[in-house]
Amino acid sequence: MKNILKLLFASTLIFTSCKKNIDRLPINNVTVEAYYKTTADVQIALNGCYAGLRPTLVDEWKMTDLRSDNSIMGSAGSKSVPNRELSDLDLLIPSTSLASIFSFWSTNYSNIRNINTILDALALNYDEAAGTLKVGTTTVTITDAEYKELAAQATFLRAYHYFNLVRLYGGVFLIHKPFKGAEALAAVNINRSSVEDIYKLIIADLQYAANNGSSLNYAAFAAANAGNNLGKVNAWTAKTLLAKVYLTLNRKSDAIPLLTDVMTNSGYGLLTAGLTPYADIFSVSNEMNKEIMFAVRYKAGGIGLGSPWPNSFAPELSGTAVVNGDGNGWNNGAYEMENQYSIADTRKAVNIAVWPTPTTAVTSTSRRIYPKKHITQVTLVNDGENDWVIMRYADVLLMLAEAQGNTVASLALINQTRARAGLGATPLTALTVPTDQRFADSLSKERKLEFAFENHRWYDMIRYKTTMPTISEDAVARLKSHFAFMYTNHYGKYPSPRPTLAEIQAYVNTDKLLLPIPQREIDNNTHLVIPQNPGY
Repeated sequence: MKNILKLLFASTLIFTSCKKNIDRLPINNVTVEAYYKTTADVQIALNGCYAGLRPTLVDEWKMTDLRSDNSIMGSAGSKSVPNRELSDLDLLIPSTSLASIFSFWSTNYSNIRNINTILDALALNYDEAAGTLKVGTTTVTITDAEYKELAAQATFLRAYHYFNLVRLYGGVFLIHKPFKGAEALAAVNINRSSVEDIYKLIIADLQYAANNGSSLNYAAFAAANAGNNLGKVNAWTAKTLLAKVYLTLNRKSDAIPLLTDVMTNSGYGLLTAGLTPYADIFSVSNEMNKEIMFAVRYKAGGIGLGSPWPNSFAPELSGTAVVNGDGNGWNNGAYEMENQYSIADTRKAVNIAVWPTPTTAVTSTSRRIYPKKHITQVTLVNDGENDWVIMRYADVLLMLAEAQGNTVASLALINQTRARAGLGATPLTALTVPTDQRFADSLSKERKLEFAFENHRWYDMIRYKTTMPTISEDAVARLKSHFAFMYTNHYGKYPSPRPTLAEIQAYVNTDKLLLPIPQREIDNNTHLVIPQNPGY
């Protein structure tokens, strides 16, 4: 907890004691309270919060896709500490002291701190008892329209962070304001909140964002926010994320009208024109197109804003064959990914590629499947142009199908993404999907193929147990099947002492579907006992 508090208090604890010649602040050192005076000040700070999304993505794929059946740790035989840590995440046996688990935790809370500071300056406060946001009196010179727009963006970003944290760690620390003065001393006594209380904040934030964010349709919003400003979130983005929250909580009847509203009125839609419409979603020459509802922006050019993904995800020791500067070989695709795309599915060539060029059987350990959709050529290492797409319109269609259940209308929604992928000749029908189980399995597969390596799969697998209980394999069963498929040519190649397949499958249980609370948070707090998640 002290680690979190250091992040939360850093912006308010400025030179609390002075000696000798250091007896006053430099004239250019502005305290947080004094900084926010105008709309421009708030906008600058909010831009920093958008930038604060980038550090969280460095580790999110490890917490999500790597732990799912999408991805594997590429170097099964490696004994290096970084590789073993990734392998332990892959096997769902991470240490509570694993560096990336704490890194993901701390980067999320760091940005939550910054967002809380903005909302405090705007006097938009969260009432824990009521579970609502309350507008106070701000000293910032700002119009009502500007206030609502900027506050909506800030509340969305805070909700986004907490939504990821609660799904991965369970009940976390509910920090919704900056602590000042004596409050900082009392804050060390704040323990983990319940999952229910975290969701109350998430819902309150997203309802505010949905009601007060820009409601311009895509074309008008794009015209009003040219260039990098297109990365801003709006009311439609908030409604979509709120619908996903409701779906996660199995509140399907609350999700349906939100998703229907986005479909009908937002102006966002599937890219369907052109020779390769699915590839065009992720093209660096077509950024923030009408399908992308929320993305973390990157900019190449040696200015410190480039994307690391081309070099992070290109195969290790591939030299310049895939990308300039070689790759780290992270986020390798599981071999079963190849088998699940049909020959006609155009998404396969965009989502995955094989290095070296395939000349051997699918199960050969010399081959590496890598997430091609995130890789374009770079001039400088770790300086790609690729944005990271977090939310797109296809998710609206498939979430609505999930919320509605096995109906003709839901099949029609799934068929939209299938048709765009070149599968229009084999649509899903009541005859081909005759049962609720077949519907659940078909939708799960469609989401896996559509959103491959976009950090969706883990969250989806966990959600299905509640939203689609008829699915043939829940998260635990699916991962055990994944380990069985991959054992001979991957997990069975681990260094000695090599676990048997039965031992690896035994690692998977419902407790391990949550990450551990970082041990540093537990050990560093001497004021109270912070409970660890079961199984760790």
